[in-house]
Amino acid sequence: MTDQTAVIADDHALIRQGLRQILTSAGIEVVAEASDGLEAIAMIRSHQPALLTLDIAMPYSRGIEVFGEARRWSPETRIIVFSGMTSTGLLSALASAGADAIFLKREELETFSEAIPKVMSGQRILGPGVRELLESTSNIDMLTARERQILSLVAQGLNNREIGERLGVSTKTVDNHRTNLMRKVNVHSVAELLALALREGLLDASRET
Repeated sequence: MTDQTAVIADDHALIRQGLRQILTSAGIEVVAEASDGLEAIAMIRSHQPALLTLDIAMPYSRGIEVFGEARRWSPETRIIVFSGMTSTGLLSALASAGADAIFLKREELETFSEAIPKVMSGQRILGPGVRELLESTSNIDMLTARERQILSLVAQGLNNREIGERLGVSTKTVDNHRTNLMRKVNVHSVAELLALALREGLLDASRET
């Protein structure tokens, strides 16, 4: 691994251009750019850069998968993740997996620019938007496995009767679980429950099953 090199992985050309300018200004040589997940993995294996900037949502291979492959093939590479998604579950998973920095795409580029030398020196950074999301996270971790299952099925658009048939329980049992989970996460309507499911990434997960 050569000092002060970087690979940029993002499927938007304008974002890659902006990141290249920032990295170059910071004295970091951009040795490759990738526009999809598979290309990103190949560039990481080939160059083993000091730094990877990673879009968490790219074609062909999801960012979380690219993150794992980057850690596998180039464990010393520092990884800065950019996310357009605000799922606290995803952001928490990335932080727990050892991302060196995590930023929301909506945050100011100056925030990212100021973080580069800190990341390169070994500090771990969370962007202001990410910190806010994680600090104000819901009580979803308090839900039981059954309550999480019902929340996911609600996110798919199933009503209590349909959920009961799917799980082999009574409609009354489903209603009790639903009432309990809404109380735990402090929401008071189906619309708020769906917003929670979207924020936690459960809507995306339901589409994949």
